[in-house]
Amino acid sequence: MDSAVEHWLTVEQIAAYLQVSKETIYRWLDRGKIPAHRVGKQWRFKTIEVDEWVRRGEATENHRPGQEQMKAGI
Repeated sequence: MDSAVEHWLTVEQIAAYLQVSKETIYRWLDRGKIPAHRVGKQWRFKTIEVDEWVRRGEATENHRPGQEQMKAGI
């Protein structure tokens, strides 16, 4: 069994992890921006998915799809 068990975080926990407000998390959820999973009526987040999302630069408020390619001149 893998000793590095990945935990599912709540909205409150992911907000604290990213140091943003819960309102920001809910705004990202409404816009379909942040990687999340529904568990019943609640949202859950995997830190590995959210970390990759942040690394790709998608956590910025003004991010638009394809923005990385525009910056790279592709």
